[in-house]
Amino acid sequence: MSSNSKRLKIGISACFFHPDQERPIFKGKTLQYIEQSVAHWVMSQGDLAVMIPSPEGDTQVGDAQIADYAQWLDGVVLMGGSDVWPGSYGEEVMDPRWTGDRVRDAYEKKLIESFVAVGKPVLGVCRGMQMINVTFGGTLYQDISTQKPEALRHRDGVQYDLNIHEVQFDPSSKLSQLLGGAKLAKVNSIHHQGVKDLAPNFVVEAFCPHDNIPEAIRYQGAAYVAAVQWHPEFHKPALGTLDDSPILTDFLNAARVKQHA
Repeated sequence: MSSNSKRLKIGISACFFHPDQERPIFKGKTLQYIEQSVAHWVMSQGDLAVMIPSPEGDTQVGDAQIADYAQWLDGVVLMGGSDVWPGSYGEEVMDPRWTGDRVRDAYEKKLIESFVAVGKPVLGVCRGMQMINVTFGGTLYQDISTQKPEALRHRDGVQYDLNIHEVQFDPSSKLSQLLGGAKLAKVNSIHHQGVKDLAPNFVVEAFCPHDNIPEAIRYQGAAYVAAVQWHPEFHKPALGTLDDSPILTDFLNAARVKQHA
């Protein structure tokens, strides 16, 4: 792509490291960052990736808000990371290990609402899918293996992104059409939480055939809101995993249509 004027500006949600006096650097400071692979995946077709920092916090200055980023950028990708706080979907914490990050939840909820409000596309990855479901009124399993013990093991701390399983696509879904009518594919699996009650006006486009855990969802309203539970940015051809480029292309096309509207 030869001209910067033609490049989309795609926002990526930030991950948070909250103040920690035991950390060897930036003690007592809040860090906001993005993981390299997701930025490179978003940039893989020649477009620009921009981390969207949270404007809130005890060091806040200026008046820029998330809504301003939604006006300026062409779309947003919600990346993976920490657990979702159960209070975000009206539940008590079952175990201190699953407390999640309520600060990040509130930030990402504003991101989703702000981009939807101005008609810009939203794509969720892993935690991003969970936050989309929660923002629109759905709930989550706080821990799949505890609440659905018969389920497949969706996270392996040793294998990490090499933990792979099959997903099955709804043949009538847009996702299946984007993937050439695919029925099954292999994807990575790095999550212990997952969609329990699907948000209203969403459909499940892919699921794990071993336990029916949703693996991809899409909004049925006017806004472009779609998400996958796996990490496309970690897929490599040598692993025999899904080629996710049609998913990114469709999202970018939606952003480009809005850019030229």
